[in-house]
Amino acid sequence: MFDHHLIEIEWGGRPLTIETGKIARQADGCVIATYGETAVMCAVVSAKSPKPGMDFFPLTVNYIEKAYAAGKIPGGFFKREARPSENETLVCRLIDRPIRPLFADGYKNETQVTCMVLSHDMENNPDIVAMIATSAALAIAGLPFEGPIGGARVGLIDGDYVLNPNIDEMDESDLDLIVAGTKDAVLMVESEANVLNEEVMLGAVMFGHEEFQPVIDMVQELADKCAKPTREHVVPDHSDLAKKLAKLVGKDIEKAYKISDKQDRYSALDIAKTKAKAKFLDDEASEDEANVLGEVFKSVQAKVVRGSIIKTGKRIDGRDLSTVRAIASEVGILPRTHGSALFTRGETQAIVVATLGTADDEQMIDALTGTYKERFMLHYNFPPYSVGETGRIGFTSRREVGHGKLAWRAIRAVLPSAEEFPYTLRAVSEITESNGSSSMATVCGTSLAFMDAGVPLKAPVAGIAMGLIKEGKNYAVLSDILGDEDHLGDMDFKVAGTSEGITSLQMDIKITGITEEIMKIALDQAKEGRNHILDEMASALTEGRSELGEFAPRIETFKIPTDKIREVIGSGGKVIREIVEKTGAKVNIEDDGTVKVASSSSKEIDAAVTWIRSITDDPEVGVIYEGTVVKCVDFGAFVNFFGAKDGLVHISQLANERVGKTTDVVKEGGKVWVKLMGFDDRGKVRLSMKVVDQETGKEIVEEKGDDA
Repeated sequence: MFDHHLIEIEWGGRPLTIETGKIARQADGCVIATYGETAVMCAVVSAKSPKPGMDFFPLTVNYIEKAYAAGKIPGGFFKREARPSENETLVCRLIDRPIRPLFADGYKNETQVTCMVLSHDMENNPDIVAMIATSAALAIAGLPFEGPIGGARVGLIDGDYVLNPNIDEMDESDLDLIVAGTKDAVLMVESEANVLNEEVMLGAVMFGHEEFQPVIDMVQELADKCAKPTREHVVPDHSDLAKKLAKLVGKDIEKAYKISDKQDRYSALDIAKTKAKAKFLDDEASEDEANVLGEVFKSVQAKVVRGSIIKTGKRIDGRDLSTVRAIASEVGILPRTHGSALFTRGETQAIVVATLGTADDEQMIDALTGTYKERFMLHYNFPPYSVGETGRIGFTSRREVGHGKLAWRAIRAVLPSAEEFPYTLRAVSEITESNGSSSMATVCGTSLAFMDAGVPLKAPVAGIAMGLIKEGKNYAVLSDILGDEDHLGDMDFKVAGTSEGITSLQMDIKITGITEEIMKIALDQAKEGRNHILDEMASALTEGRSELGEFAPRIETFKIPTDKIREVIGSGGKVIREIVEKTGAKVNIEDDGTVKVASSSSKEIDAAVTWIRSITDDPEVGVIYEGTVVKCVDFGAFVNFFGAKDGLVHISQLANERVGKTTDVVKEGGKVWVKLMGFDDRGKVRLSMKVVDQETGKEIVEEKGDDA
């Protein structure tokens, strides 16, 4: 018989509960966390034995949003949830990042964390609830996990930090920051900010860490009541092998890390690895033995690199701790695109292409909170050739989604409003080389590409990745880290923003003991590096071009009376479809009467605007119009002269001389110039041709003779 346990606290003005023992009892650990009326179930299962041949910890985190949680039926033909949405992928990463470093070293048992949103109250975002449920499920599952963790969202409303603002309140917030960590340390930060300074951002991180302490306490209380005994896991002792490896190839590794070129350095390291394999592996060595050697070789690498940086203050490529690699910025590199940029920083390079579209190009997003449109998209692609490897192309990885979203958050704060710049915006970042923070290269390249396309950004944005090497009380904060410094270091700390402040901050910590002082140093050093990068970018562009590119669509915006919308659209959309087909322009009409006409051709825009105006406006007396004869009768000709409006040119108004037959002067389908003379008693239009020069379309002015 399973025991049911439930713990409840008041947190951020709402009840938070965690409970276990009723549901999914065959999982190693299952907890349902409920905040307000948003409920998320997390089930954890870990294999009883290590997965053979693994040289990494096989942890998978799944976060699943079910439409029923919000009382909805999924859209689409199958009416069933299918591939993960972008948000689900991002929340998977959000949960994975703080828990992965807390599993015991050498634990290779395949482990799966599955979070399912069971109920959504449209007020409390499920991501934080899922993180808490995960922490609790892991705490009771009996796994070698050094938790629990807590997590919180921090907003900034009217200058004050707010714990877990609800979904509606986030519209008023200048900050959306998620922080997670243990009782003593921050492990993960993800944020989007409206150009805030370093002091405010650091304050938000520390505020969040303090505020989620009650969550850690409640999870620990649950674990004390019902946690399974921790599985026996002996951390293997490879110290003897490490000493032998260091003696054999330590000098080779040192020499390799004095080579500045990445590929040449990797070639030298491969030679050292081959030397180690020849010494310690025979022909009958198992895959597990090879993996152990690989892990120990990596630990020797880390010791060499980290020790050298701490001791000398010099980096792998010879830089000091704060120097940014050489930067080259180019714009307008592609002839037919709306905007393009090539951003190169050391051995990291991104081609970013900007495309402007109309309201028809906005992305429809079907979320639990409802369907909405997004006018800004940023897509990041990381092909295997960028790191000199072969691999699968065409599949969008979780990493690509995450890096793209980080850059999206960094840029969004500086975009003009839809009223200022009525375009849908898309940026695509193609990473062509990578050796350290291609996501921050994407931020820089996107800023340049948008300015090249004529997007009036509030300010250019740049990003920089910071690293940390910490050995005991000694530490070194590194600016613009290389890939190896990321893999072998203790922190990945990405900061993006303008010269005035931060727009996005992401941090992942691999160790405990990162102090507020270290984070402050990292933020200040990042600010210096960011401003340096902005200065380098300024050599290409400092603001959006004054005119759009030749191939970008032009959009003309105007308003029509709301009671005329029906006439412009027509029955079943007949009229608007005809306008689009015959003029070639795109037309979008909003509920408030705002009309947006778009085309790369001004002629097409003018034709569509004239057509719409002819439907919504009234013709003016005394104005000359070009029209088409639609019907000839004995007493005159009917002329279509103003959109759908027709008028009669009486036979006496066809020409200055007497006309016997209407068809002597005009033919059906012929083009004529007419002047609107007025309206008769019944409101019928009266037109005249004889007062207009049919060649020029100008009014004929009668000359007065001399007085007798």
